[in-house]
Amino acid sequence: MKGSIQKKGKVYYAVLAINGKRKWIKGGLTKKDAQRVLNEKLPEIDTGTYKELPKATFDKFAEIWLRDYAEVSIKPSTLNGFKDIIKRLLLPAFSDTQINAITTGHLQTHISARVKTVTAATVRNELTVLKLMFKHAFRWGYIKQNPTDNLERPKVEKVEIEVLSPDEFERLYEKSEPPYKVAFLTAFLTGLRAGELWGLQWGDIDWNSKQIHVRRSLWNHQFQRPKTKNSIRKVDMTDRLLMELKAWKLACPINVRDLIFPSPEGFATMHNNAMKRYYYPALRKAGLRQVSFHSLRHSNASMRIQAGQNIKYIQAQLGHASINMTMDVYGHLFNDIDFNRRQVELLESVRKPLEKTNELRYATT
Repeated sequence: MKGSIQKKGKVYYAVLAINGKRKWIKGGLTKKDAQRVLNEKLPEIDTGTYKELPKATFDKFAEIWLRDYAEVSIKPSTLNGFKDIIKRLLLPAFSDTQINAITTGHLQTHISARVKTVTAATVRNELTVLKLMFKHAFRWGYIKQNPTDNLERPKVEKVEIEVLSPDEFERLYEKSEPPYKVAFLTAFLTGLRAGELWGLQWGDIDWNSKQIHVRRSLWNHQFQRPKTKNSIRKVDMTDRLLMELKAWKLACPINVRDLIFPSPEGFATMHNNAMKRYYYPALRKAGLRQVSFHSLRHSNASMRIQAGQNIKYIQAQLGHASINMTMDVYGHLFNDIDFNRRQVELLESVRKPLEKTNELRYATT
């Protein structure tokens, strides 16, 4: 007999005969729980594929995962968020549970409970951590199946992005003050992310080619690699921005890191401080609604689309990982009536010279 079901106290166990020894595996509080485990293990014994999984509770595996993967592969700003999710939400829910005993059902119940208290977007961010952890648990042999593969992700309703029109930005720019006046202009005319903007050094500007080289991001006074490999890029500058940066270079506070946009004291800029002390007050003085600083990036993308720039070029300038990401965020802007009309006009501008060429060809034959 290769297997049987035994009861100890209130718990039923699947008992397996492996190499002449008896292996007790916890089933649950009912005989059906133990039978389920037995049915799963017996075929593995018959085929010789049965393998003992390393034992680790969720909290122990979380410790291993953070040490061996997250702390060496994930940038600091993201890592801090992951640690917060694990400590505040996942450990209280799964701490003492064996990692190989956590099922899709357990995780789905957790997700359903979270959706009732926070937004779907927040839950999806938390789910990113779970998926990464269980992906590595599977790769490292702690589990035989990944319970996150078939999880139902909560649907997120797209929030309409906020943009400032060129006229609105000029009002903001007029009311902005040093040391961030030119920083706001740079964000609006390049679409740089906040961390990329604050991490710029004077050596990143190629004055001859009129380009800004995005090589790093600044977070919590520390340089870190940009969001993705596509984020490392060259962003073209307008003549106006080039002139403004040249003028700002003469007035920029001296700082050890040679930052283009340091704090007034010459240190690395703290984003929240710059927003509270300079950006939001400038919006109020300009009589504008309070939009996020990220709206300057959205505004830049909107202007590029309205100007008819090539989508591949827009993707590269914004540093998106793929065109799909660009289309996912800004695709609706391509349906603007004025934009579509201009695309037709572009086609007309190409068609008419072709028609003239054909007319000349036919006239000479």
